[in-house]
Amino acid sequence: MKKILYKILLAINIAFALALLLSYLAVHIDPDDFALPAFFGLSYPYLLLINTIIIIIWAVNLKLEALISVIIIGAGLTHFTNYLKIRRPQTDKTGTFEVLSYNLRLFNYFEDQKNPNSERVILEFLRNQQPDIICLQEFYFAGSPDEKEQSVIKALGGNYYSHLKVIRRGLNHYFGIVTLSHFPITGRGEIIHPGSPSLSIFTDILIDQDTFRVFNNHLQSFRLRSMERSFINELTESSDNKETIDEIKNISHNLKDGFVRRSSQAKLVKDYINSSPFPVIVTGDFNDTPVSYSYRKIRKGLNDSFVKSGYGAGFTYKGNYPPNRIDYILYDHTLESRSFDIIKVRYSDHYPIIAYLRKQN
Repeated sequence: MKKILYKILLAINIAFALALLLSYLAVHIDPDDFALPAFFGLSYPYLLLINTIIIIIWAVNLKLEALISVIIIGAGLTHFTNYLKIRRPQTDKTGTFEVLSYNLRLFNYFEDQKNPNSERVILEFLRNQQPDIICLQEFYFAGSPDEKEQSVIKALGGNYYSHLKVIRRGLNHYFGIVTLSHFPITGRGEIIHPGSPSLSIFTDILIDQDTFRVFNNHLQSFRLRSMERSFINELTESSDNKETIDEIKNISHNLKDGFVRRSSQAKLVKDYINSSPFPVIVTGDFNDTPVSYSYRKIRKGLNDSFVKSGYGAGFTYKGNYPPNRIDYILYDHTLESRSFDIIKVRYSDHYPIIAYLRKQN
């Protein structure tokens, strides 16, 4: 019996070790060429957890087989540190300015348990925080965009410049992306993502005597909410295996489509970053994890504020799907991150993140 259990555990170990190893390829292989590693990259933190549990089981039984997963985890240690920071950094916020990024989930307008006060509560939260630069995604409202822009500035205390980009939905409804700044805005631009509602804008902001270009992004989502409900219904109500398999195929197709679209969008955003005449700060909801081609593409040559000055688990999304890290504040070599916080408020399915940045001496 022990021999059978040993063989089963060894087979499970090898399978999950290989799955973890395959996840590492996600950052190197464009999903448009080959999407399979992207699926494993999305699951990285959970593959890591399973391998860790297996290590503990082997270690308790004093088996050298524990080295299988130890070696595989060690080979991808960089990915681990993109998710989890064990050592608390020294924080000195002297001379810093604050950059906050937050996906609002459309102020919960379409949620089953929507709170009619969500917008007011979120704006009060932001007013109390008073960050110097605010980058918001999934901004939703009805009525005049100009009037809404002014009402939001007023709700935040009236001392912000703004850059709003919206897409019309229906006769009088809009969703979009907005960057607000205590510092003067000297230029505005947008990045068009063909065939997608995804939005990216860049805003030139004058901080003291230096201009920085702040990119605010909401890249392609998986758009799984309606499919998720259908899939759950299939699992709980249907006895037809074929229908369930069809739902799984549809979800897989949507996941792959999301990986491919974000890959293309990341390349376009990176082109704009590379051609910026000013130092850059890149924020937003990438809808992809640190073990992904899109993240690696955009981050190349930039620093990640969580990696440099964060602490603990970096998960920024906590909604209907397993928690993960998909929201970022990146910056170039002209700046340094002195502190980074994930603010654990549940006004959306994302947590707001804030980085305290300072110009390099």
